Amino acid sequence: MGRWFHDSIVETGRLPLFCFFCGFVVGFLFIRFSVRMIRAQVRWWPGNVTPGGTHIHHVVFGVVFMLVGGVIGLALPDNLIGWRAGVAALFGIGAALVLDEFALILHLDDVYWAKAGRTSIDAVFAAIAVTGLILLRVTPIGVSDVSDARALYPGLGGWLIGAGYTLVNLALVVITLLKGKIWTGLVGIFIPLLTIIGAIRLSRPDAPWARWRYGKRPRKLRRARRREERIRKPLIRAKIAVQEFVSGKPDADPPEPGSAAEPAVEPAADATQSPDAEPNRPREH
Repeated sequence: MGRWFHDSIVETGRLPLFCFFCGFVVGFLFIRFSVRMIRAQVRWWPGNVTPGGTHIHHVVFGVVFMLVGGVIGLALPDNLIGWRAGVAALFGIGAALVLDEFALILHLDDVYWAKAGRTSIDAVFAAIAVTGLILLRVTPIGVSDVSDARALYPGLGGWLIGAGYTLVNLALVVITLLKGKIWTGLVGIFIPLLTIIGAIRLSRPDAPWARWRYGKRPRKLRRARRREERIRKPLIRAKIAVQEFVSGKPDADPPEPGSAAEPAVEPAADATQSPDAEPNRPREH
């Protein structure tokens, strides 16, 4: 195992990326454990950081860690491998703290324990998937396509083949995303076969592609809705179950204004009623 790690990670110059990945995963798991302990009001666990009554979100600490790790990492010479790996881990911890509150940045509101806060978990899972693929030396579309094609076909022809291959794959990624298949599109940037499948198959019924293309094709829209009920919704429920296992369940949505759960507001007293008069009493039934 040690030999494989040295040959595959250290010798290939991916030790800082590996440390970033480990720091990111450990930082995310720790902060989620911490906030769940705080939410459960465990007495022996340190609570929120509130100097002067101001609650400091952990995204602030994440930004600081990213700045410190990023600047030091840029300043260090290449031969200090251990130091560069250490600051890469610090940068990964900071990135985890920031993405764990991605929903707060997106909505500009504290939705951490709301259903909208699941966006943060999606962002974290996406970052872990992308970093893991890069760590496994799976390169995204366009990084080496042109150079590989020119190595096989020297001259302008190789350049055109590589550029055309990249453009076709990027078009398939865009079509897949427009069909509402976000994860397929993101992972397909690294594994083009997925975008071919995603672009060929039916769109999700609420996606932009379905609104543009299925308006005059009710049969396709019905098939897309059946497929959504049969395949997509069970997968989404499974994904939500995994998210809640890792990050905790969100709070229940507040009652809508005017709903039965909202207490009725008593009518204001009649301005014409004398202050000494007996107030109106509810009728007895």
